[in-house]
Amino acid sequence: MTQPPEGPATAGLEKFGYRQELSRSLTFTDLLIYGLIFMVPIAPFGIFGSVYSGSGGMVALAYVVGMVAMMFTALSYAQMVRAFPMAGSVYSYAGRGIAAPVGFLAGWVILLDYVLVPGLLYLIAGVAMNSLVPAVPVWLWLVAFVAVNTVVNYLGIQMTAKVNRVMLVAELIVLVIFLVVGVAALLRGKGAGFSFSPFFNADTFSWSVVFGAVSIAVLSFLGFDGISMLAEESRVEARRIGRAMVGALVLAGALFIVQTWVASLLVPDAPGLLADGDPEGTAFYDAARAAGGGWLAGLTALATAIAWGFANSLVAQAATSRLLYAMARDRQMPSFLARINRRHQVPANATLLVAAVSLALGLAMAARDDGISLLSTLVNFGAMTAFLALHVAVVIHYVVRRGSRDWLRHLVVPVIGFLILLYVVINAKVAAQVLGFVWLGLGLVVLAVRYATGRRPVLAGLAEPSEKENP
Repeated sequence: MTQPPEGPATAGLEKFGYRQELSRSLTFTDLLIYGLIFMVPIAPFGIFGSVYSGSGGMVALAYVVGMVAMMFTALSYAQMVRAFPMAGSVYSYAGRGIAAPVGFLAGWVILLDYVLVPGLLYLIAGVAMNSLVPAVPVWLWLVAFVAVNTVVNYLGIQMTAKVNRVMLVAELIVLVIFLVVGVAALLRGKGAGFSFSPFFNADTFSWSVVFGAVSIAVLSFLGFDGISMLAEESRVEARRIGRAMVGALVLAGALFIVQTWVASLLVPDAPGLLADGDPEGTAFYDAARAAGGGWLAGLTALATAIAWGFANSLVAQAATSRLLYAMARDRQMPSFLARINRRHQVPANATLLVAAVSLALGLAMAARDDGISLLSTLVNFGAMTAFLALHVAVVIHYVVRRGSRDWLRHLVVPVIGFLILLYVVINAKVAAQVLGFVWLGLGLVVLAVRYATGRRPVLAGLAEPSEKENP
């Protein structure tokens, strides 16, 4: 039997014009694990080489700066989830914190992130598994991953939470094995020996190089925001949802920094990796092979495939379905996406649609040589652009409308976060900028059509004064 909410903040949907339809069953620990799984504790395994070459070998520094940069966004999320403890993430926060049309556009832009993420993860995992088992084609791995994850998500958020716990333990075990073997290898004189060069190398350091790598490393941190999508399925107070987001970001960041520090010292051909990059995506596995041999390289590659293709894509599919559900119940997406499976208390139609889109996208991108890199840049662009709206929403909701004088949390933090993200968006790859702005332009056209046909965006209960939250 589902337990009642732990605090009154979790039972306030009615004042926003919504009914409680999803199952409130997630604890603080469940939310923390969900965020960690979404970010993937071993995420650097798959993109280590790209960050290494892009940062002049200072991978650990890139992750330190990336974590600090994303912390400002996490703190802004924490403020908005207290004000509006509901599904929809930045769509709900921008819509209610600024205006409904802005919320629609923020939701539209972040769809570029959420809808593409599962397809990207399935593709990366399918390619990785195909490299380990060439007899099984990429498309078959894609189908298998999508099918398993869809079944798990369809059975309810409690089933997803249980699977998350198992997958997190498995990922951490693999990470501990790598760190133990890697440190032992360094102590035996392998690699470059212990040094702080992955944090600072005077020969290659420049802020442009570091921030260029951060734009890649940020991909590893995307997912902490997914915790906010589960606000209507959480039993904890709204403020603790924000704490779970910050906590997950800090824990994941610490793991990223430690593992990339060790891996950087074990890279077998550092000059070659700096000069030529990592087109095959095997730099981390090469470092693992240098530390422990082929078995460790194989283990880390297999762990990457399962983590990205099953664990991470599982929670990504869940988050995406909640975003579609939130927009659909406000009639800003087709109404069938708001239908709930009463037995499992999940947005069933949205879950199935995400599965179908992810499979189609993964299969289409698998046929392109640049499929993974193209999807990666688009995912980053969509998320960063939506986060800009989040920071603006904090300032308008708290400072402009409510007269808050908490200058640190409601003005300084969101302004700094906005400027950091603006820098990343401006310096994104041209292809991502073009396609991203085309997607935004399409959203503006859809919004204009809605206004022209008398269906302007309206959020439930927005016309009624809501209770004043404590800033």
